Amino acid sequence: MQRSLVDLHIHSTASDGVLTPTEVVHLALKRGLSAIALTDHDTLAGVAEAQAAAGTRLEVIPGVEVNSEGDWGDLHFLGLYVDPENPFLNERLRAMQEARVGRAQRIVKKLAWLGMPLDWEEVRALAGGQSVGRPHIARALLNHGYISTTQEAFDRYIGREGPAYVPRLRLTPTEVIEAIHRAGGVAVLAHPAYSGVLNQVETFVSHGLEGLEVYYPDHSPEDTQALLALCQRHGLLATGGSDFHGPGYEEGAPVGSVYVPWECVQALRRKAGRL
Repeated sequence: MQRSLVDLHIHSTASDGVLTPTEVVHLALKRGLSAIALTDHDTLAGVAEAQAAAGTRLEVIPGVEVNSEGDWGDLHFLGLYVDPENPFLNERLRAMQEARVGRAQRIVKKLAWLGMPLDWEEVRALAGGQSVGRPHIARALLNHGYISTTQEAFDRYIGREGPAYVPRLRLTPTEVIEAIHRAGGVAVLAHPAYSGVLNQVETFVSHGLEGLEVYYPDHSPEDTQALLALCQRHGLLATGGSDFHGPGYEEGAPVGSVYVPWECVQALRRKAGRL
């Protein structure tokens, strides 16, 4: 198996990851990576710290993962090589972050009604960064012994069908792609086979989609080949990454564990005008 030098989908404590941006960089360096993308949910807050920690030893591509919803259900888009200071993108991310906090507070209230009270400040402390989300609530439930695993929290209480679920603010796919473009970034559909939207790729291309996350922990070899064929058919870039959240975390895989060809970074640089 070839060793990957690239991981273009990583989370930190700026959203729902376990490691700080600096710790993510140190781990990537330890694993011998040459380029990573920090893609926290709805925030660019960790990018500057990661880039400072990396210096010239590792390229940290400024990125973000943005949740979206449309007729196709819950979708995620990656914005790669975005300008972290772009006001248009940051305004929309701020609105989503504020909505995340309100949503999390409502979930905590529902859990209290169900006999599982949590301290809001504890949940905020577990979040650490700007984005408070359901994973932090799941960790708080685990800490209090209400559940035996964080996945149980989603399966029984805070998942879409759970009694404490609260819908969240999402932009449409068109709005997400526009915001990424306005920030000078490349818009990539995250884990499309895992999300079950392979038959909708052509529609997203018409909205300005520029890439597909081909290499992903939950994509089978058949999925990867189908996605590569879609990239070729529609002139899309192929990207990939671990979706790392932290050691022992149910979602994602270890940093650098998913093979991503170095050519993916070169193609992204050309598309974003970074060469």
